[in-house]
Amino acid sequence: MKKLILILVTLFCSLSVVGQDYKTHKVAQGETITSIAKMYLVTPYDIYALNPDAKTSLKLNTVLIIPTTRVKNEPIKESIKEVVGFKKHKVRRKQTLYSISKQYNVDIEDIKKYNTRLYSENLRKGDRIKIPKFKTIVNQVTLNNTVKKYTVLPKEGKWRVAYKFGITVPQLEALNPNMSEVLQPGQEVNVPNIRDNEEKAVEENYGYYTVLKSEGFMSLNRKLGLTQEQLETLNPELKASGLKLGMVLKVPIDAKSATIFKELAITNLSRNLKNLSVKRIALMLPYGTHKFDIDSVQEAKKRIRKDAYLSISLDFHAGALMAIDSAKRLGISTYLKVYDTKNQLSEISNILDANDFSDYDAVIGPLVPKNLDRVASDLKRDNIPVISPFSMPMTLYDNVFQSVPSGDLLENTIIKYVKSDSLPKHVIIISDSKHKRISDKLKVEFVNAEQIYSRNNKEGKEAYFIFQTDLENIFKNGKNIVFLETDNEGFASNVISMINGLISDEKEIILFTTDKNRAFEGREISNYHLSNLKFHYPSVNKTADIGSSKNAFIRAYRRVYNVSPNKYAVRGFDLTLDLLLRLASEDDLYKASSHDIETEYVENKFRYSKKMFGGFYNEAVYVVKYDNLTIVEAK
Repeated sequence: MKKLILILVTLFCSLSVVGQDYKTHKVAQGETITSIAKMYLVTPYDIYALNPDAKTSLKLNTVLIIPTTRVKNEPIKESIKEVVGFKKHKVRRKQTLYSISKQYNVDIEDIKKYNTRLYSENLRKGDRIKIPKFKTIVNQVTLNNTVKKYTVLPKEGKWRVAYKFGITVPQLEALNPNMSEVLQPGQEVNVPNIRDNEEKAVEENYGYYTVLKSEGFMSLNRKLGLTQEQLETLNPELKASGLKLGMVLKVPIDAKSATIFKELAITNLSRNLKNLSVKRIALMLPYGTHKFDIDSVQEAKKRIRKDAYLSISLDFHAGALMAIDSAKRLGISTYLKVYDTKNQLSEISNILDANDFSDYDAVIGPLVPKNLDRVASDLKRDNIPVISPFSMPMTLYDNVFQSVPSGDLLENTIIKYVKSDSLPKHVIIISDSKHKRISDKLKVEFVNAEQIYSRNNKEGKEAYFIFQTDLENIFKNGKNIVFLETDNEGFASNVISMINGLISDEKEIILFTTDKNRAFEGREISNYHLSNLKFHYPSVNKTADIGSSKNAFIRAYRRVYNVSPNKYAVRGFDLTLDLLLRLASEDDLYKASSHDIETEYVENKFRYSKKMFGGFYNEAVYVVKYDNLTIVEAK
């Protein structure tokens, strides 16, 4: 009896609480937890806390307990724009949508809205477009108690405001339909109406990452090197909500893209061509034609042999032309404009001032980082992609595509390759003092590894050699992995010769390096020793069999130029063909550069990832090895 009374009292008290602080809601057709939460000005988490079964199932006519909202009911001023007329505008040379929008103080989207062809076509000189004129009506609105006005602080962008108020970037944009791309200090925006003490602080000792479309925890682990558990620890709301497009995540400040070692299926973009409009490509290379004596063939040949930039430019250009021809056979037409940068910033400024690149699909080059930086910074206002063909860009702007994998990616790839072998192995790290950084990094990755450094001479200066005794009792029966880190040919020759002599039936020795430089290609280095040691290294490209007649590009190149293509010509072909196929497979290069698309051609492969706050970089790296005196891809 006492038990029954206790139950009744408890139930009565519970119902009293519901009557005072809670409401009930019967689920109607088409309703979701999110839509119900918006209706009652609460969060989905509040509803889940009182209705845990709703996480797995939300059925029609289910009765939910809804907590009382905590937000305030204060009217705010809402500005509404109303079109009152239009102004005609004739597009002049070098004008862009951005410059026109600034001239008339209207949004780019408003210009496109009343000139709909601009959604699919580029703006061109001579176009006549309508510029809307607005009047502003200010109303007092309540917006269902859910929002309030927030004044943007200096250095605050969309992601900072979204993070502060616990919403995604698309949600912030939905609350502010007329919000410009860049927020200005003092600008007022609509944000969720939460208490000041509930706002999340942006901590400067952390980094922040905005979730992209279709990104899951596995792809973030590959990109950021963070597990789901680590992300949830830093962002507890993930446990309840999961990942959402535009969600801003707090990450360690040193979080950076981790190399995807797992092989992805190669994407054949030629099977998915849907955008066959003419591709407008600019090629900016340092030919230096102003130095030529056009009347002297011998002088021209001599200059080509001596001028490295000219030689690279001509080879790359030849490969690019072959790619354009290959793309044409697939139905992709290309308008190619070639510019001679003369390897001078002043000439690049002249090119940019004299030409309108706003309707170009992409620019390849320049070669030199400072020159590429100048072009990229100028073209980023029109969001024109700029591809760096060989070098590391000085600044990875949002519109820059770094097509060559970085040194860090090369290092991480070979480390992951060694770690992926689960069989027992003994690791030895041999380096000179100049390469102590990478030696220490390898020691962190392989904690049981032996570290050996080159010897000093009597004067205490590094002599770049080791003694045979330095290797005594170092190698064990079974598999031995040796990392050799140096750019000194003498030291490389000394070590390679010595460890090659230690191979036996009981001791397998495999040589690795994180940086295969010229020290491993010197005359003192024996290719027989490298082959015996199955020398492995990371590489931007694999070596194609140039002597083979099976490859269509190599056959065509020989037929046109009567010589086999070198690595620069192959690079020109691979990069240009990849660019054209990507442009033909999507609306633009940005959409065609998802991190799950990996392409491969003659010697190069491309898989682009986007920096958290910057442009795109290629993270597709080869691991190659010496095998019977040939260099092949290591699987």
